[in-house]
This record gives sequence, C-alpha cells and structure tokens, in this order.
Amino acid sequence: MTTSTNRDQQVQQLREIITDINSGMLTTVDQNGQLHSCPMCKSGEISSDGALWFFSYTHSQKVNDIQHNQQVNVSFTSPDKQRYISVSGTAQLVTDRQKMQEKWQPELHTWLPKGLDEPDIILLKVNVNQADYWDSASSIQPQKIKL
Repeated sequence: MTTSTNRDQQVQQLREIITDINSGMLTTVDQNGQLHSCPMCKSGEISSDGALWFFSYTHSQKVNDIQHNQQVNVSFTSPDKQRYISVSGTAQLVTDRQKMQEKWQPELHTWLPKGLDEPDIILLKVNVNQADYWDSASSIQPQKIKL
C-alpha cells in the first residue's frame, strides 16, 4: 500500500520529469479496440492528486473513445535531454466551468481560439496510475513511478 507521503513524493518526481515538456501524445482506444493518438498540450502541472489535464472539443474522436473506454496513455519526449516518458491511467471528462477557468493557459488559444468562450469544450482529466521513463542514453531499462 502506498502511503500518502510516498505518493506525494512520486507525484513530485513525475512533475519534475515532465515539467518542461508542454505537449504529449494522448492515446485512446476506440469501440473496435483500435488505438488512436493525437498531440495534446497539457494544461498546467500535474495536480496534487496525480492527474494531468487537457482541453478538448466535446465532439472529438478522443472524447468519444473515452466515453467507451477510459484507459489512456500519454507519452512525452524531450530528445535534447534524452528523456522519454510513458504515462498510463484512466481518463475522466470534466465539464465544470470553474475547473476550466482554473486550468486555462494562454498558449491554448492556438487550438481553442475563442478561449473559454468556445461553446464546445471539455476538460480531460487523466488520473495517472503509472509512469515509465527513460532519462539518459545509457538507460535501457525504464524507471517506474506508481501512483
């Protein structure tokens, strides 16, 4: 059983590993069991409960996929630092406008030009279960973080 202090340390460790990586590839599973990946810009840091946050359009393929299968993966990479991270977890769809205001980042205007006034947006909360990461050229075995 993971203690609260240990979990907090693991969340902090994962936060440090991906803090300077703003985008990742979100992979979902469709109704036919096929994998789909798309680039996503994370919205802020990993929250204290070990969750990643992303904005999306409500009627997107990824939202449809998550409605049928909550298992997701997010991969991050920083080739210049030889750092590669694979995060697995479960996704939730969040429509809370207050949470959207809290998670909004100005750089998201690139994908959501109307900002929070977009009529068709939703938050994706990825509850991280585990992260595997490689952080050097000499590391062929992944390190693990379990939340």
